[in-house]
Amino acid sequence: QLVESGGGSVQAGGSLRLSCAASGYTYNRNCMAWFRQAPGKEREGVAAIYGGDGSAIYSDSAKGRFTISQDNAEKTVVLRMNSLNPEDTAMYRCGVYGAYAGKCSFREDYYDYWGPGTQVTVS
Repeated sequence: QLVESGGGSVQAGGSLRLSCAASGYTYNRNCMAWFRQAPGKEREGVAAIYGGDGSAIYSDSAKGRFTISQDNAEKTVVLRMNSLNPEDTAMYRCGVYGAYAGKCSFREDYYDYWGPGTQVTVS
């Protein structure tokens, strides 16, 4: 089970911290990712982290502004978002799959489980 938290409304230039709490999973060999979907747009991968070594991938729009990390003790994956702009407004969802290739991918068909999502609104 995945449960997201931390969404909300923020002004342009502001920051938000999203959390995805996982139960029933171990980080080892799992990829956990954040995706987002804005109204009328396709869902896109934003950031993903591989539990085996903590390596991460980012979308071009997220690079330099977003940071994904994992807290093994809390079984939580955190997405820190800085310099937010209105184009970041979307429903953010976290997903997980067993990344036995040793790295993450943004291919949605790889992901086995999803959280319900948390809304981020930037004005």
